[in-house]
Amino acid sequence: MASQCTVFNPALIVVDLQEDFCPPNGALAVAGGREIAPIINSLLTLPFTTRIATKDYHPRAHISFASNHPPPDNKPFESIITIANPYNPSETQTSRLWPDHCVQGTPGAELIQELDAKNIQHVVEKGKDERVEMYSAFTDPFENPSVSTSELAKILREAQTTHVFVTGLATDYCVKHTAIDAAKEGFKTYVVKDAVRGVDPSPEGCGAAEKDMEAAGIVMVRLDGEELGMVKARA
Repeated sequence: MASQCTVFNPALIVVDLQEDFCPPNGALAVAGGREIAPIINSLLTLPFTTRIATKDYHPRAHISFASNHPPPDNKPFESIITIANPYNPSETQTSRLWPDHCVQGTPGAELIQELDAKNIQHVVEKGKDERVEMYSAFTDPFENPSVSTSELAKILREAQTTHVFVTGLATDYCVKHTAIDAAKEGFKTYVVKDAVRGVDPSPEGCGAAEKDMEAAGIVMVRLDGEELGMVKARA
């Protein structure tokens, strides 16, 4: 638990709370996505060491867009493709295709207006390399070598972060992969269940994602839990 550590420098990460991921008009809207903004705003007022928002920020030719693939394997939400590491074709990843979303310079890529941006210290953009999918706000899934890496780990280390609390969208994709990579980076990692929503809220979607995160050492917490109580106590 956080209380067992002599050093407690917590960071808050708000994952992809963007217009294209929120109803009513988002190109890839997550049910209930907009309703978590007040919860996240309340968390942003707490004395975290650093507060970071992430953004999907895709070029129009991004490989995850179904529109960039020929039929018949170009159906959003349905088609699955294999992506090869452009620097090592023997390393591959499978990925779902999506509608065009969070395109650079478009309104859909903006953080939602309901998010209290004045309390965010850093905005980290991800998914900017058109050749690879990047659910994690840290890096793409390739390892030999990585293709696209953000500044997130550097920001956290410069803030001397010890613990990371993850919120935002979506539980079963970018929240999950960001949290798992935070744990891989050596941070004690929590996901705030009240402050996330999933593309697939079923047990096969968010339930499976939670199990994957817990297997990686991530703790699922609630707003009234002891872990966030430790953050409040820093005031």
